[in-house]
Amino acid sequence: MSLWGGNVRILLLVTAFNGLTQRVWCSLREAGHDVGVQLATSAEDMIEGTRAADPDLIICPFLKDRVPATVWQRWRTIIIHPGPVGDRGPSSLDWAITEGARQWGVTALQAVEEMDAGPIWATRTFPLPMAPPRKSSLYNGPVADAAMECVLEVVKKAVDPEFTPIPAERMPTEALPPQPELRKEGGARLRPLMRQDDRAFAWTEPTEHIVRRIRAADGSPGVRTEIAGLPVFAYDAHPGLHRGGRPGELISRRQGAVLVGTGDGSIWLGHLRSAEKYRNIKLPATTLLGARLRGVPHSPLPPGSEPESPGAYRQIRYRRSGRVGWLAFDFYNGAMAPGHCRRLLAGLKYATAQDTDVLVLRGSTDAFSNGIHLNVIEASTDPSGAAWAAIRAINEVCRAIITCSRQVVIAGYAGSAGAGGVMLGLGADIVAAREGIVLNPYYDMGLYGSELHTFTLPRRVGPEQAQRLIDEKLPVSASGAATMGLVDEVGPRHPDAYGEWLTALAERQSDPRLARVRRAAKAKRLAGERVPLEVYEARELAEMSRDMFGDRSGFAAARRDFVTKARPGATPPRLALPVKGKVVPVARVRPAVPISA
Repeated sequence: MSLWGGNVRILLLVTAFNGLTQRVWCSLREAGHDVGVQLATSAEDMIEGTRAADPDLIICPFLKDRVPATVWQRWRTIIIHPGPVGDRGPSSLDWAITEGARQWGVTALQAVEEMDAGPIWATRTFPLPMAPPRKSSLYNGPVADAAMECVLEVVKKAVDPEFTPIPAERMPTEALPPQPELRKEGGARLRPLMRQDDRAFAWTEPTEHIVRRIRAADGSPGVRTEIAGLPVFAYDAHPGLHRGGRPGELISRRQGAVLVGTGDGSIWLGHLRSAEKYRNIKLPATTLLGARLRGVPHSPLPPGSEPESPGAYRQIRYRRSGRVGWLAFDFYNGAMAPGHCRRLLAGLKYATAQDTDVLVLRGSTDAFSNGIHLNVIEASTDPSGAAWAAIRAINEVCRAIITCSRQVVIAGYAGSAGAGGVMLGLGADIVAAREGIVLNPYYDMGLYGSELHTFTLPRRVGPEQAQRLIDEKLPVSASGAATMGLVDEVGPRHPDAYGEWLTALAERQSDPRLARVRRAAKAKRLAGERVPLEVYEARELAEMSRDMFGDRSGFAAARRDFVTKARPGATPPRLALPVKGKVVPVARVRPAVPISA
């Protein structure tokens, strides 16, 4: 193989352009490499797409399919496997969480005939918490961080003509995981696909056992059980405070979740999916159960419960520390239905009424926000009306953030965000992102978009850059967002370190004189706007009405495909690895309505 030098043509061969793949794509492009994506839509597409791209290196950060031999025999292909050296199989994280592994890892290995059996290019290990993590949280956190380190090491080694990958059976002892079963027999342990029989639990079992089972299946596929006589798949499990209910009994409900009795206590379930195929949509638990909740009481928060008290299920939390107010919200997968928006708006109104100098609006590390709740819209008897109600509700939250002049508002993007979820916090005085998150500051799904983005986005990045972001439809890293002005500050990657950094930032901004000057400047700026906010919203909603009620850009089909996780039919041209020496122009993809007044 020839020495390529600093710039490498890299093809990401993936099942979907998911969060990890987007993070890899951003990082490698920022490092100066040519990077493209080929979706594994079929073996033929993988072969033809790779042949057309003719990459120097193929990396597979998220691939559920077998790489065709025609591909890996001709182009060096590296699989990023979410397990330590010796672990093999499609359900690595599910088994790790279910069995309570204390340490896990990620391995970069070369594709060969046998899946996950190739020689090792890089590996990382990390500890797992005692409390069972949600699979999606584990994947987007420690797994993604370890995967990124492996990817960067792979690229570095790929340009080294002296490097030769190491067979798993010859890996040094210190590189192997502590589990005895992964150290014997050459370190190989093939685990089968975890099935529902492996995940099954009884409501008479302990709370911790049930929570662990559900969290090991969170995201997909969930755990099959029965609630109120309805066969469902359970997700989004949290230990409850209540004791004394019968196992499997519906005890109460709160903020879209239901409390179910267990063998030694109770569990909050935030989301359920019907086991009936024709209703196969993951929804807030109370939405899915509907009339079956008749007689189940609404549960107030326990008297005197602290904002962070375990078992006190709540999606919105407010606390105060000196001159700084903290409003934290945690919506499953970052999806916001009208109810979520109303609760967040109520929290904002309460927070802004306090005599604080700074308000920090912080999302979860799993996701800041991904905009309106498409699953709830799809499940509605009137999807167009539901979509309209959702966008109007989230717009009210955006307006409250933009017009707040009693406090300096800091939007803490601790997790990634997409579409309207990116726009949600752009009206804050300071946008503070966590390193390693990915922002998708554009609208897809056949929607023009609202969230007052035609007001906030150009004021942050300028009209031309705003239009490029909307048209190109490409992800942006936290550091890339800071460079263009989309975010103001970027804090450390580790969640605890980010929390400390965000606290220090808020404390600095709470200096009375500094806060007073910033608030006065904002009030003056808003008062001097030539075009009222209502005009921006009216323009956006006029376009959205055509998308939601007239379906001019295929919103209904795009929404259905997203909700049902339909496999894409082709790789979007914007993600393709450019032909050598050829510049691909960006097409205008949204209605030609001015993005600013």
